[in-house]
Amino acid sequence: MFTGIVEEIGTVQQVRSEQSVRTIEIKANKILADMHIGDSISVNGACLTVINFNDTCFTVEVIKGTESKTYLGDVQRNSEVNLERAMSGSGRFGGHFVLGHVDELGTISKINESANSKIISIKTSKNIFNQMVKQGSITVDGVSLTVFDLHERTFDIHLIPETRRSTILSSKKVGDSVHLETDVLFKYVENIMKQDKTELTENKLRAFGF
Repeated sequence: MFTGIVEEIGTVQQVRSEQSVRTIEIKANKILADMHIGDSISVNGACLTVINFNDTCFTVEVIKGTESKTYLGDVQRNSEVNLERAMSGSGRFGGHFVLGHVDELGTISKINESANSKIISIKTSKNIFNQMVKQGSITVDGVSLTVFDLHERTFDIHLIPETRRSTILSSKKVGDSVHLETDVLFKYVENIMKQDKTELTENKLRAFGF
């Protein structure tokens, strides 16, 4: 479980591919402090397992199933990545519930930038679009963000200066792919609503604040 609050930006040091496994070595600092073999790390929003580490780097593996749903197969040496450790039981929940399971790849379709803000429009599928609401939560490349606005098959995110400084989203360009994960709470509600035997209705959900 993650929160979508990026702890630091790491740099890919090495990439090796062998059969259906891609091994990625990432240089980091802060998240190495209490690292253990088997730890879960969010790398650009994808939950990966630490298989090795030292004082400056850690190594994760990307299997073919994960690679097919992400752009991690295209990550190269010197690429920067958003990093977050799994949430500890004593931590503050600054973002929202993030599982680190990428639902789909989105594509940046437009960027509007000013001195104090950056609005990025992202194109996605109807399935993902239907799992979002205006002012709701969305995870983009591992970053917990608010859906700023919804259009026809695209949605906007608003990057404040701190988000631009502390994540790789500030370096994204039109045409770039991004990892998307919708709010897991919305998925649970959607699943319940699809069950014929449920007594939960849209009006009841509205009454409960959904």
